[in-house]
Amino acid sequence: MSLCPDCIKGIRHEGTPEGKIEEIGGVRCYVGTPSGEYNEEKAVLFLPDVFGIDFVNAQLLVDDFARNGFKTIAIDYLNGDPLPQDAFSGGKYDINAWFANHGNDVTRPHIDKVVAVLREQGVKDFGSAGYCFGARYSFDLAFENIAKVTVVSHPSLLKVPEDLEKYKKLSRAPLLINSCTFDAPFPKESQAEADRILGDGEQFTATYRREYFEGCTHGFAIRGDVSKPEVKAGKEGAFKAAVLFFKNHL
Repeated sequence: MSLCPDCIKGIRHEGTPEGKIEEIGGVRCYVGTPSGEYNEEKAVLFLPDVFGIDFVNAQLLVDDFARNGFKTIAIDYLNGDPLPQDAFSGGKYDINAWFANHGNDVTRPHIDKVVAVLREQGVKDFGSAGYCFGARYSFDLAFENIAKVTVVSHPSLLKVPEDLEKYKKLSRAPLLINSCTFDAPFPKESQAEADRILGDGEQFTATYRREYFEGCTHGFAIRGDVSKPEVKAGKEGAFKAAVLFFKNHL
């Protein structure tokens, strides 16, 4: 249930964010809103990795979900204290010390505040998109059936097989896992356990699917080096799979 060195590695992606920073329930959020008509009773909660909502890669993904018809809200559940982005430049950080100050007791309340206000505004169905650190919260929202649909990419902080068994027992939310070849927090053994517990033998079901991206490393769906063809294909494939899953189930 630990984080790994790949949790703080990655590449900044190019692009100009189009969403807006808004306060929802007193919580700072980055919001992507579709330009055309969309179902205002549905929203995607974007739960970022340790680099938070100001990381350009996260904002570009939020914008892309919005372009595909989903109002998407990235929540600053890190208390304005994401991991510094100069970790990309070889900075040395004690990720476990950082994590000790970002436990569920001080992070989860921000998500709950945003959900409460969005419900007051008329949102009835939530999807969640959790990346790395954020996948832990996507699972928790699914356990409580707050989220109607769950998508996680290279999840961290999961207990295997316990959380997978708990998901099957408690959640009604269809689940998509975007997985990859080199992933210490969610290795091939954990991927196989997910298929065994949540799938039907070696077959996926109507409510469970796992995509696998050969040659990719933990973090590929949000921080991958897209100059590498296999990583570019993995990032784009994971996003496409997420959009299709939301369109089918949300």
